[in-house]
Amino acid sequence: MNYIPLDDLKNAWIFRHKSLPINDKDKTKIKPMVQARAQVVWDTFISRQVDHPDFFKKGDWPFEETTWQTTLAWESIWDSEQAELPTEVIAHLAWDNNTVVYFCSAKNNVIETTWAVFQRCWKNFLFMDDGPLLIGKKRKEAVQFLSNGQCKLGLKK
Repeated sequence: MNYIPLDDLKNAWIFRHKSLPINDKDKTKIKPMVQARAQVVWDTFISRQVDHPDFFKKGDWPFEETTWQTTLAWESIWDSEQAELPTEVIAHLAWDNNTVVYFCSAKNNVIETTWAVFQRCWKNFLFMDDGPLLIGKKRKEAVQFLSNGQCKLGLKK
């Protein structure tokens, strides 16, 4: 088994927050990975050197300045009544709705979902804003959400 029940996730409250309700169909598509599977995804697509975004270093593609093309503010939109992701993020991640995405908070904390579900539930995901990366399966585009309210748009190497 590659996934744990959503309710067993350490921070499951972010997906039950009353101000940001998620429909049951979308909840079934938010799939936290078991620790072993999360580690494989992290090691394969993020970093073999570090276990958390705070510790990226030379040799990790998220650390390299050339990875990131632009930085923009996301937090003001998160705090607003606007339901959609910032338009720049949507334009950068011009993925099909059924694209499998990985929300990577740490080596032991990776959540799989689809691009469509992430777009609808992005505010829930971003309660965890300490540097998580959003990447797509077999996609080069990436976004890193920083706790200072900024996000970086780029291409993983």
